[in-house]
Amino acid sequence: MPKRFRLTRRFNAAMTEDGYRRLRRFSQEAGLDEGEALSFLFEHFDSVTNHENLTARLRLFNSELEARKK
Repeated sequence: MPKRFRLTRRFNAAMTEDGYRRLRRFSQEAGLDEGEALSFLFEHFDSVTNHENLTARLRLFNSELEARKK
């Protein structure tokens, strides 16, 4: 029997414009709303990310973070 899909947690999240546009595009392509799309991505995080690419992208993002905040 499939688990019932309930959105039980809500939180405020600050996102960049680029990140939010990409989330909206992904959710529209998948036929989900933004909350459902985020739930899908985090529930299946390991299978939708490539660990090596994630590590490299995270390192790059962190190195640019301070400059992007200004």
